[in-house]
Amino acid sequence: MKRLPFVTKEQAEQIAKVYPTPFHLYDEKGIEDNMNELLDAFSWNKGYREYFAVKATPNPALIKLLAKGDCGVDCSSYTELLMAKKLGFSGDKIMFSSNETAAEEYVLAKELGAIINLDDITHIDFLNEVAGIPEKICLRYNPGGDFKINNQIMGCPADAKYGLTNAQMFEAVEKLMAMGVKEFGIHAFLASNNIGNGYYPELARIIFELIVDLNKKTGAKFVFANLSGGIGVPYRPEQEKVDIYQVANGVKEAYNKIIVPSTVGELALYTELGRYMLAPYGGLITRVLHFKHIYKEYVGVDACAAHLMRPAIYGAYHHITVLGKENAPSDKVYDVVGSLCENSDKFAVDRNLPEIEKGDLLFIHEAGAHGHSMGYNYNGKLRSAEILYKKDGSFELIRRAETPKDYFATLDIYDEFKD
Repeated sequence: MKRLPFVTKEQAEQIAKVYPTPFHLYDEKGIEDNMNELLDAFSWNKGYREYFAVKATPNPALIKLLAKGDCGVDCSSYTELLMAKKLGFSGDKIMFSSNETAAEEYVLAKELGAIINLDDITHIDFLNEVAGIPEKICLRYNPGGDFKINNQIMGCPADAKYGLTNAQMFEAVEKLMAMGVKEFGIHAFLASNNIGNGYYPELARIIFELIVDLNKKTGAKFVFANLSGGIGVPYRPEQEKVDIYQVANGVKEAYNKIIVPSTVGELALYTELGRYMLAPYGGLITRVLHFKHIYKEYVGVDACAAHLMRPAIYGAYHHITVLGKENAPSDKVYDVVGSLCENSDKFAVDRNLPEIEKGDLLFIHEAGAHGHSMGYNYNGKLRSAEILYKKDGSFELIRRAETPKDYFATLDIYDEFKD
């Protein structure tokens, strides 16, 4: 199955004339269409809201694009909270989910009126001490053991550092009620990058059953269930996109079976998707610089793991298209590599691709989330520009590329680096 980019070689070359490679490019139409499909799929739930995981792609232009669909933001740090504040988010439009949280982070989250998602039972007293306990709060749940779907192990919550145990959930709810909390939510994240349709429905069942039990035994009022992220994307051409309508219907079945007959009342559903919202609608575009013919055939490009680190640190597969050669036979085998002084700096290993020539543009797929945001400056490499490819065929710079001045900015304590 061919995976085609959302731009042609000619369109990419037009952009490269203005903004040199490498750069991250995002598809405005793809993002909007995908968002609208998600919102439609969960429209059966009156209180549904997507809280975009800012960590995935913290770019103001893209966050504003999602805000047109009334999406909120899921923040995990002080800086992400500041970004949310600068973009006009406040109150219930912000979900603050962090761990090993510093006092100043809780203080800012409380000032913004964000929904605070507590990751540990000891944080109750800490939050109370540094910022005070809000009237609405969320608790992150970790059921322990293995997380299974149809007897297949999808993840191992027992090995995860996140969340409260089942016993701690009951203790925390009773303690928080005594401290003045009037409304609760439950959050859980049990597995990552699931491309089947069963993850959310099974996770929803676990959370709904816990909410019903907590409500019955403590009398606490629960107003939302946060399914967090975890829905994946098809990185490989042979994989299919998650059927979000089937997913939403599965969650609805669990809701009707567990929540509707209970005394819980109406429960809003929240999601915190990052990868699903943006990964397929962003690509890293890089130009071929060199070839190396030794024990293997290497293609050297002007991007490196500092621009997209997932292949280097996870061995993750990202599909690659040689722009302009979409229909050419993939009868050559290459390693596609960057220039870092690390042998893991490889975008592809033993990859079948069309014959590549110096100057070709490569489109590295599914780089729209956890791509630019995971960039770094090892070897003095500078982060690339981010560009939005608009529905009318125009393009807009939404983050400029770093310069050496940016790299040296934190060295302005020395006279040599003050200019």
